[in-house]
Amino acid sequence: MAASELYTKYARVWIPDPEEVWKSAELLKDYKPGDKVLQLRLEEGKDLEYCLDPKTKELPPLRNPDILVGENDLTALSYLHEPAVLHNLKVRFIDSKLIYTYCGIVLVAINPYEQLPIYGEDIINAYSGQNMGDMDPHIFAVAEEAYKQMARDERNQSIIVSGESGAGKTVSAKYAMRYFATVSGSASEANVEEKVLASNPIMESIGNAKTTRNDNSSRFGKYIEIGFDKRYRIIGANMRTYLLEKSRVVFQAEEERNYHIFYQLCASAALPEFKTLRLGNANYFHYTKQGGSPVIDGVDDAKEMVNTRQACTLLGISDSYQMGIFRILAGILHLGNVEFASRDSDSCTIPPKHEPLTIFCDLMGVEYEEMAHWLCHRKLATATETYIKPISKLHAINARDALAKHIYANLFNWIVDHVNKALHATVKQHSFIGVLDIYGFETFEINSFEQFCINYANEKLQQQFNMHVFKLEQEEYMKEQIPWTLIDFYDNQPCINLIEAKMGVLDLLDEECKMPKGSDDTWAQKLYNTHLNKCALFEKPRLSNKAFIIKHFADKVEYQCEGFLEKNKDTVYEEQIKVLKSSKFKLLPELFQDEEKVLSPTSATPSGRVPLSRTAVKPAKARPGQASKEHKKTVGHQFRNSLHLLMETLNATTPHYVRCIKPNDFKFPFTFDEKRAVQQLRACGVLETIRISAAGFPSRWTYQEFFSRYRVLMKQRDVLSDRKQTCKNVLEKLILDKDKYQFGKTKIFFRAGQVAYLEKIRADKLRAACIRIQKTIRGWLMRKKYVRMRKAAITIQRYVRGYQARCYAKFLRRTRAAITIQKFQRMYVIRKRYQCMRAATIALQALLRGYMARNKYQMMLREHKSIIIQKHVRGWLARVHYHRTLKAIVYLQCCYRRMMAKRELKKLKIEARSVERYKKLHIGLENKIMQLQRKIDEQNKEYKSLLEKLTNLEITYSTETEKLRSDVERLRMSEEEAKNATNRVLSLQEEIAKLRKELHQTQSEKKTIEEWADKYKHETEQLVSELKEQNTLLKTEKDELNRRIHDQAREITETMEKKLVEETKQLELDLNDERLRYQNLLNEFSRLEERYDDLKDEMNLMVNVPKPGHKRTDSTHSSNESEYTFSSEITEAEDLPVRMEQEPSEKKAPLDMSLFLKLQKRVTELEQEKQSLQDELDRKEEQALRAKAKEEERPPIRGAELEYESLKRQELESENKKLKNELNELQKALTETRSPEVTAPGAPAYRVLLDQLTSVSEELEVRKEEVLILRSQLVSQKEAIQPKNTMTDSTILLEDVQKMKDKGEIAQAYIGLKETNRLLESQLQSQKKSHENELESLRGEIQSLKEENNRQQQLLAQNLQLPPEARIEASLQHEITRLTNENLDLMEQLEKQDKTVRKLKKQLKVFAKKIGELEVGQMENISPGQIIDEPIRPVNIPRKEKDFQGMLEYKKEDEQKLVKNLILELKPRGVAVNLIPGLPAYILFMCVRHADYLNDDQKVRSLLTSTINGIKKVLKKRGDDFETVSFWLSNTCRFLHCLKQYSGEEGFMKHNTPRQNEHCLTNFDLAEYRQVLSDLAIQIYQQLVRVLENILQPMIVSGMLEHETIQGVSGVKPTGLRKRTSSIADEGTYTLDSIIRQLNSFHSVMCQHGMDPELIKQVVKQMFYIIGAVTLNNLLLRKDMCSWSKGMQIRYNVSQLEEWLRDKNLMNSGAKETLEPLIQAAQLLQVKKKTDEDAEAICSMCNALTTAQIVKVLNLYTPVNEFEERVLVSFIRTIQMRLRDRKDSPQLLMDAKHIFPVTFPFNPSSLALETIQIPASLGLGFISRV
Repeated sequence: MAASELYTKYARVWIPDPEEVWKSAELLKDYKPGDKVLQLRLEEGKDLEYCLDPKTKELPPLRNPDILVGENDLTALSYLHEPAVLHNLKVRFIDSKLIYTYCGIVLVAINPYEQLPIYGEDIINAYSGQNMGDMDPHIFAVAEEAYKQMARDERNQSIIVSGESGAGKTVSAKYAMRYFATVSGSASEANVEEKVLASNPIMESIGNAKTTRNDNSSRFGKYIEIGFDKRYRIIGANMRTYLLEKSRVVFQAEEERNYHIFYQLCASAALPEFKTLRLGNANYFHYTKQGGSPVIDGVDDAKEMVNTRQACTLLGISDSYQMGIFRILAGILHLGNVEFASRDSDSCTIPPKHEPLTIFCDLMGVEYEEMAHWLCHRKLATATETYIKPISKLHAINARDALAKHIYANLFNWIVDHVNKALHATVKQHSFIGVLDIYGFETFEINSFEQFCINYANEKLQQQFNMHVFKLEQEEYMKEQIPWTLIDFYDNQPCINLIEAKMGVLDLLDEECKMPKGSDDTWAQKLYNTHLNKCALFEKPRLSNKAFIIKHFADKVEYQCEGFLEKNKDTVYEEQIKVLKSSKFKLLPELFQDEEKVLSPTSATPSGRVPLSRTAVKPAKARPGQASKEHKKTVGHQFRNSLHLLMETLNATTPHYVRCIKPNDFKFPFTFDEKRAVQQLRACGVLETIRISAAGFPSRWTYQEFFSRYRVLMKQRDVLSDRKQTCKNVLEKLILDKDKYQFGKTKIFFRAGQVAYLEKIRADKLRAACIRIQKTIRGWLMRKKYVRMRKAAITIQRYVRGYQARCYAKFLRRTRAAITIQKFQRMYVIRKRYQCMRAATIALQALLRGYMARNKYQMMLREHKSIIIQKHVRGWLARVHYHRTLKAIVYLQCCYRRMMAKRELKKLKIEARSVERYKKLHIGLENKIMQLQRKIDEQNKEYKSLLEKLTNLEITYSTETEKLRSDVERLRMSEEEAKNATNRVLSLQEEIAKLRKELHQTQSEKKTIEEWADKYKHETEQLVSELKEQNTLLKTEKDELNRRIHDQAREITETMEKKLVEETKQLELDLNDERLRYQNLLNEFSRLEERYDDLKDEMNLMVNVPKPGHKRTDSTHSSNESEYTFSSEITEAEDLPVRMEQEPSEKKAPLDMSLFLKLQKRVTELEQEKQSLQDELDRKEEQALRAKAKEEERPPIRGAELEYESLKRQELESENKKLKNELNELQKALTETRSPEVTAPGAPAYRVLLDQLTSVSEELEVRKEEVLILRSQLVSQKEAIQPKNTMTDSTILLEDVQKMKDKGEIAQAYIGLKETNRLLESQLQSQKKSHENELESLRGEIQSLKEENNRQQQLLAQNLQLPPEARIEASLQHEITRLTNENLDLMEQLEKQDKTVRKLKKQLKVFAKKIGELEVGQMENISPGQIIDEPIRPVNIPRKEKDFQGMLEYKKEDEQKLVKNLILELKPRGVAVNLIPGLPAYILFMCVRHADYLNDDQKVRSLLTSTINGIKKVLKKRGDDFETVSFWLSNTCRFLHCLKQYSGEEGFMKHNTPRQNEHCLTNFDLAEYRQVLSDLAIQIYQQLVRVLENILQPMIVSGMLEHETIQGVSGVKPTGLRKRTSSIADEGTYTLDSIIRQLNSFHSVMCQHGMDPELIKQVVKQMFYIIGAVTLNNLLLRKDMCSWSKGMQIRYNVSQLEEWLRDKNLMNSGAKETLEPLIQAAQLLQVKKKTDEDAEAICSMCNALTTAQIVKVLNLYTPVNEFEERVLVSFIRTIQMRLRDRKDSPQLLMDAKHIFPVTFPFNPSSLALETIQIPASLGLGFISRV
């Protein structure tokens, strides 16, 4: 396919950009041949027109599909060009935080400027033994490849690390060496690998410095050869150095430093040993202050000095030599401060007694005058005479600096020489791996001689690299039998010739150095004359005559000629050297010894290598000719020679390349500068590798991978049984140009871009298929939707029409009803209206008529009233007028009558004087007398009646008088009283007056009081309202507080439960850790025991047999040996049993001694555990007391809350009590599980102490509860007495008056309670004191026990210092003494029991003797041969089977035969299939029972010892066979269970039958041997785990990760040169079925052997942990495995394993939980990873994964198809932010070597011992049933 056909619409290309180097753009329309402009759209949405070059018509490079971006290998990219490489590196570095990437055979390492957790020992173990392409790129993968090729091909290897300053070369080389040191181990005990690693701090201190680009820049090149022996273990190393930057000693640029060692010395100047060096601050010395940056952030130079000195000590440089080195370095610093004063233009002088020079001379041990003289003068020698010439100040300063540089260079070489001596191999070196840490291509603004040499070295290395890449390509093509076509690649031989050939740059430089008046200018002119316009690679700058340009492979570099000659000569005045050679300081002359006498690091080494770069010094007495000859060896000449030697070494090895890239110049972490990266990629040859690969067939696929990936492009008829032919047929149809691909033997080779074209076709096919599927699915969905909608519409229509009809009928009915309603309504309305109008009319008429009537009535009433008024007024007027008239008339009458009376009086006066008058008067008087007579009669009558009445009245009067008299008397008395009352009244009146006054006052006060009362009432009402509000608020607060208290109580309960669970888990974890540590120690002991046996066997072989030829072992041997990294100190006493097993005279002593030592050790551990438990108990009691004190100090709160708090506290105390009970139960369980320590010293006291502590703590808890209850009651009573603050003053006063009567009673009750409290407190105090006394006594007992334990340990230590024989005697003597003391103490208690026991024993002995005599009598008649040959005895007793006692009898001399037949030569398979499980264990126990029955302790001891040793031997012999190990693990456990079941202890006899209880051991307590057997079972279990791990290990990655269990889910992505292991199930590849078959095999074998079910569960749990850990570790280190489809595969595989667990009824074994991290990782690969909700779900889901693992999986997630999406960096940062508070291990990988601690739960057997038959196939005819 033509390349132009790929430039279609939407194709993406790369276009140049001045800022980002390359920018991505998208074509807006198809490109047609002849177009001059491309219509593009940038990623930011901007459209532009890209003009093609009219000459070349070269199209912009195409961008790779997104699926290929981020690949591990750059050669996997379909389009191989600069922008693709740059983009891939950027994506991996910025988005995925991956710093390593393969580029064919090159590992590209980008400096992250951040510490990454990817260099731990777990990562080393993960890469060890793996293929390079199977794991993600890493420096460890390169190191493993080199190590593996060295072992496989037996060819030396080289790792070439190059890059700019600050790119991380030194760190990469350091990690490579660390990998070799960790994986290989050392052949000797001298820890050579530690010395190799220790050389790094020394070389960094004297060869590294801070530059503007790097804080720890290596200023020299080094090549370290790490030597290996025939077993590929490190035996030594050798270092070669190149071109030390000596100029840095005397000059540093701005922001740079001198070598680290100078600043380390200045920082350590205050140390006592450095006082004589007279150092100071770094700013004081000229050689350390020029850069102005004496301190590096984050680096402590004083600490670094300590590390440097420790490394020197480790490498054998003594303290005296170290001080000598520091003296020389301090002398260099003081030399830099020497100043010169000019006398004239040609001479100078040093001030007299110049202090810096004086110190320099004192430190160097030279004469002041001589050194001062030769610093200012030089000696000139001619053919005839020699004369001394003064030098100018400038020349003197240059000479001083040259001397300082020369001293430092020689000191550097001397140190390298001593490092090499320390690393020198004592054994013959078989092979080596060289690590070359050398400067990369450099170009600065000003480039000088150093840059020239560096770039020259890089030209040579690039040439070697190009040739190697070319060679590998050629080998690949030839291996695949592809027609070889010559690839045109850049050959930099012309550039090398320009530099090193005859009349080259170096040659002309050396020639100019020989000239007397040679200068940089004349040398430049010679260069111009020789090479300008003659060599295309040489140019002259336009504006300079003192510079030249060379076109290197990476870039053009302009070199300034100034300083070239001086640096090339590197001249030092001979007289100054002579002065230094005459020094009294012995180290200084060593630095300047002649070449012939020194084996410096740069001179010939023992391996025959020639000297490298070194400054030549003329001998003291040399001929002039010789001197000139010596001076011909310039720096350039030496460097060229050493470079040629290096190239020879590299060409003789297999090289591996590491190119270090510096991502930015500012040392920002994970910041990528495209411009700087491109410069370095061009300079380091990565792009050249890409170009060479792209020129041929860069993409390579195996036929199976191609078929798997592009099966979608094939039709069914195209698929043949022959995969190769199928691929050929398909490719011929897909790619018509046959030059674009080639068919090899096993692979298909593609030109660049063809894989992208195939991917495009595949994506189009998948897209078309997706569209068709979508079309069909959408059509089906739409049809389904249409049918559903039509059906729904019809249904809706039916219901709607029915509804409408019903509505219409309802409408008609409603209309009719409405009309009727309207008729009646209208009638009703009209009638209502009429009635209303009628009523209104009538009402109006009535009102009107009433109004008129009322008006008329009112008018009539007014008229009537007005008439009445008129009548009365008129009457009044008439009366007034009448009275006035009458008064006038009367007045007139009076006046008239007065006048008439006066007239009459005058007449009467006249008549009186006459008789007539008297007559007239007499007549009148007679009449009057008659009248009076009548009146008198009438009066007499009346008088009589009155007399009667008077008498009556007198009578009544007398009575009344009496009454009145009495009344008078009474009145008199009352008068007196009245008088008194009057006086009183007066006083009362006065009082009344006063009271009135008071009343007035009171009224005024009352008014004020009423006003105040009103005000108070108002305030009170306001207060009441406020109080009501407060009351409501308080109620709400109370409810809230109650709710909070309930919540807190619930939370506290939950937290306490959690704490309980956590403490239980912690105790279980502590127990597991203790168990694990103990089992690890057992494992280490067994390993050392085996090693001791192996060494003993080797010694025997060396003594008896001549040395055989060497047999090379596998390269992984050393790593297998170092599988267990924990260390334990095994004393001589622990090795004693192993050594003494070989001595036949002392067969029994070793086991006793080992038991004794183990028991002593367990005693120590139990004492420590007891102390820790005691401390924990004290701590908890202190916490309880503190809590109690806080509760007492807390201010009083409301009663309800107090009672609730007290109840809550009681609940907490009860919870605490439960916790302590559980703790005690755990302690009890611990003491029970460690039953072998019952007889050890201190154990009984420990149990007694625990019981005492338990009882004391229980009593204390009871007292605490009582006190808390009483305290709550007291508080509630106090609350009842306290007045309420919410009451008003008046109510308080009334309540106080009402409570006055009960006050005394309350006070008495309060006092009584107070006294009760005091009494209780005193009781509590006394109990507390007694408790403290008890605790003190217990602590005293603990102290005494400690002292006893320490005394025993001291005694044990003293015993261990004795010789072995004396040690055994002393320990046994001590044990006998202790037991004797204990027996004496217990003798009185056991006297009665002993008497009974003695009687019973005597009877038993009598019976035993009788039986023995009978048996001996029978045995004498039968020979031993007949016993063995005739198996008649066991068969002769079937009739008496009911009398069998379940014992087996054997002779003492048959013991070895028993062990041999039953253990050593037993075939597990036959026993497991044909006989009952655990038969050997039953037989051995029945033999032990018989020895116990005979009370023969020697026989019991011998049999058990032989059994244990026999099991160890058979496991050592056949330890790699799973059946054997499983068989003996099962039988050892069964033997252990039998010893427990029949021990006679109550705890083990619960499940026994009465008959089984009769079979218990009677004479011996074998608890010690139970512990030994338990230890043996642990060792067998660990061996079993190792065996199954070795079997499963090769299957796990292939079966769980690589094999496609669900075919077709995950397609194979294109891969690069580093091919990964194929995921297709080829022949011989392990699959998941292989793993499950192996698990079935393991399970069936264990079941056949009768292994305990609990033990089987533990083995299965361990197997599943190994599967999960290995799978997850590989997943975390393989980017190609982190995809959605692989997550589905893993989950399916895990489900198959879970199904296997269900089938075997092992779901409760805990095995599924060990797979939880793997399950969560698979779920993480499959879940959505976009939004914050997704992040929250991931954080909650992945609780079994660490933060590092989650982030790693997300970073590694790679889409396999274009339809998947990558994880955004922002999403990963969100996850990190959410998980930042999670506290988990920072370790990335799981520990696949971890072994869970094993337990052996007691499992009694229901099998009756007397029913067991011994099959003849076991060959045990010499034993008989009893």
